Amino acid sequence: MVGKTERRLGYIKLLLKDYGIGYLFMLPWLVGFAWFVAFPVGWSLYNSFNKVTPSSGSFKYEWVGLDNYKRMLVTDNAYPIVLFSLFQEMLMIIPLILIFSFFVSLLLNQKFPGRGLMRAIFFLPVLFATGQVLLELFAQGAGEMPFLEQYNVAAIVQQYFSERTAATVMNVLSRAVIILWYSGVQILIFLAGFQTISRSIYEAIRVDGASPWESFWKITFPGMLPFIGLNAVFTIVDLFTFPFNPVLQIVKNNMFSPTTGYGYASAQAWLYFLLILILLGVTVGLTYRATKGRGELR
Repeated sequence: MVGKTERRLGYIKLLLKDYGIGYLFMLPWLVGFAWFVAFPVGWSLYNSFNKVTPSSGSFKYEWVGLDNYKRMLVTDNAYPIVLFSLFQEMLMIIPLILIFSFFVSLLLNQKFPGRGLMRAIFFLPVLFATGQVLLELFAQGAGEMPFLEQYNVAAIVQQYFSERTAATVMNVLSRAVIILWYSGVQILIFLAGFQTISRSIYEAIRVDGASPWESFWKITFPGMLPFIGLNAVFTIVDLFTFPFNPVLQIVKNNMFSPTTGYGYASAQAWLYFLLILILLGVTVGLTYRATKGRGELR
């Protein structure tokens, strides 16, 4: 027993000797993560199983188990519908952003006069259209699409889709500007991905007589699959936290409502988080399967 204890102490001393300085540099981040991230997240999970009510300058906790989740899914008539509508809308917007940013980056990867200026123009919305700035721009009408009313697009969409699907399609079209404003980082990542494909491969396939269309599907697209997956993950996280998110607004309102409070709002937030986590898991899984056999995911 003494020998095992001495070996463990020796192992710990060896770790501290080899990695002690590294752990010391990581210590501020570890403390900050534990205090500002891990503790609040864990506390919100605990709140979701309690009824939290203000009590003489503090909060009173009453354990209710899964009652908040049952109430949210069974009794609440608004939250499940808003949650489903948001996911339906995002599942339409995310592919559009990926397709738009991919082909724009494909064009910006070509050599032409003013290429650097064009790249900067497409990245500018990332710097300006964030948070409160984006809310103000939409409040002033900067996000409106006049052609929707001019060509009566709503009537055309309602003719070919059901009422709920048509409403989702119109919501996506009315926020088409978001596709442009939320594509800057994705374009930058795709441009970086194009640089990883060697030009000699294109030269070799061109010598073999392959057309540009064939080289795109045989070389470009397979080589960009890891970056498509990376951009899909980034877009999911980015869009599900954007300022116009109705789910986050409902959670915020319930936090300060005397009939719901922090416990019920925490349960709503955790259900929302779990659904996003499932969507991210599916995206990563599909990316892994698509890139399997083409090397490790970059």
